[in-house]
Amino acid sequence: MNGLNTILIVFGLFLAGGVYSFQKQQMPRSVVLLLAIASAMCLAAGVLRIQGIWA
Repeated sequence: MNGLNTILIVFGLFLAGGVYSFQKQQMPRSVVLLLAIASAMCLAAGVLRIQGIWA
């Protein structure tokens, strides 16, 4: 695992925490959805890089 993988996964988890927080604060659905999509993309990219599927 290199630095970029770690950064992608940590940032994805940070965004996931933001999704939870924004949902709790009853922020607009569009903001929550945008954060959820960004979180999923970061986590997926980090995992794919770890697996060697995505360079």
